[in-house]
Amino acid sequence: MVRVAVIPVGGEAVRLRPLTIETSKAMVRLLNRPMVELTLLYLSRQGVEEFYFGVRGYYNYRDIYDYFREGGWFYLKYGRRIRIRYMPRVESRGNAEAVFATLDYYNIREPVLVVQGDNVFNFDIGEVYNFHNAKKAFITIALKEEKGDLSEFGVAAVDEDFRILKFVEKPKRREEAPSDLINTGVYLLSQDFVEFFKGEVGEKLYREGKLDFGSDVIPALIASGLPVYGYPTKGFWFDVGTPERYLKTVRYLLANLSSHELEADEIAPGVYVQGVSKQSRILKDKLLGKIRDSVIKTEGHLLIGRHVYIGSDTYLKNSAIDNYVVIEDKAAVEDSVVMDRSYIGRGAVVRNSIIGRHTYIGEGAVVENSVVADDVYVDRDAYLNRVKVWPHKRVESGVKLEGFNLI
Repeated sequence: MVRVAVIPVGGEAVRLRPLTIETSKAMVRLLNRPMVELTLLYLSRQGVEEFYFGVRGYYNYRDIYDYFREGGWFYLKYGRRIRIRYMPRVESRGNAEAVFATLDYYNIREPVLVVQGDNVFNFDIGEVYNFHNAKKAFITIALKEEKGDLSEFGVAAVDEDFRILKFVEKPKRREEAPSDLINTGVYLLSQDFVEFFKGEVGEKLYREGKLDFGSDVIPALIASGLPVYGYPTKGFWFDVGTPERYLKTVRYLLANLSSHELEADEIAPGVYVQGVSKQSRILKDKLLGKIRDSVIKTEGHLLIGRHVYIGSDTYLKNSAIDNYVVIEDKAAVEDSVVMDRSYIGRGAVVRNSIIGRHTYIGEGAVVENSVVADDVYVDRDAYLNRVKVWPHKRVESGVKLEGFNLI
């Protein structure tokens, strides 16, 4: 089995702004916890014991280290003993350099799993490992069939043995893509990966700063004749790289994960509420009573965090509502995410939107098709449609914004 995983986290995650202006993309909250926590939990259940964050940049390191530290608390929460370590300060020029620098620094010479900090997935790593060993692969790439737009993915052409013959990073046109098998960014590396960068081909890549897996390293490995294989995965996989994909991921997971995976009790059909304390149990009973009496109307799948207040005559549909959120009377939250300690005022509507942490949506305000970052104040009766609001901004009462970035 695979014992070690490296998670490269670098860059500014521009596509996920404004959620990532002051927050590492790996730490953006998803299903009421940091996104990458789902990855650690999933992999630890499959036997991964050591996690190395290949972090670049201050926000990435600060956010991840301050939350996870060395991982000792993970056993208390999940019953899994793991160790978390961090890449030293290296201004890495790509995700492959972050992996190389981490493995070299810690002198790791064994098969290593690489996963991305903004991916959410569910497939059997043991199957990938067995395939990798059987093929004697230098690197095995988890592939996923994608029928839609391929322009933001690496695309692989494979032979009948699933050896990768050609790899095209982010083809501009569909006809430039050699297949519909995309790179998930999940790699299983052989124990010789570090030594590759000390050989002729790897040294040249390093010297020239060509150190991105998709754009540089994988094509170079294929061209040099090393065995690069693709494993066709069967489970779900999401690249949570944009607000649209973020919401798509949340909706899928709400509809498909079990109550155990959501760490919640299903108090009514499709309504999952978190918390195990005595106060949480009282809250669940109150919510259930309001739902039964149609004081709270629900539709689809909902995840409700700890110590949430939901008023009367409210409407909730296909949404995740994080810890300590207050939703006042006659408000509606539809197909959205409201992160922790935010406030949704009386009669306010949040639709197809993401509301960041510690954010205030005033009475009668309407927010739709928008992303409102952390610590924002949206005053009463404001209207936002297709708007992105940067952290710490204020939207005045009655203001109407459409197709606008408030920076």
